[in-house]
Amino acid sequence: MTDREEFEIAVKALDSKKAEKITVLKISDLTVLANYFVIASATSTTQVKALADAVEHHLEQAGVTPKSVEGVQSRNWIVLDYIDVIVHVFTEEARDFYQLEHLWADGERVDISDMIKEA
Repeated sequence: MTDREEFEIAVKALDSKKAEKITVLKISDLTVLANYFVIASATSTTQVKALADAVEHHLEQAGVTPKSVEGVQSRNWIVLDYIDVIVHVFTEEARDFYQLEHLWADGERVDISDMIKEA
């Protein structure tokens, strides 16, 4: 499975559970950490967990398991590391605090409009 297919599955899983402000950044030209960051916001800590669970479930169905999962205890920010694709699910407050889009501003925003349903 390609990294693009992985992030598409993640985006669609997040969208299916009503994630907010889903963003994909291509960072492969900036770092060896990953090729893509998928970033999404949740309205509550309960939704953070539900969103992360949905991503994990959908990618497992495609035969992909995370290398690691961090932040489950805090539920303010859960990170699913799929090596080439790293999925960040935040509460809005945590997302505002960490400002990943600002830190990785040199990353290329990927157009995901064809992957999500219009609100």
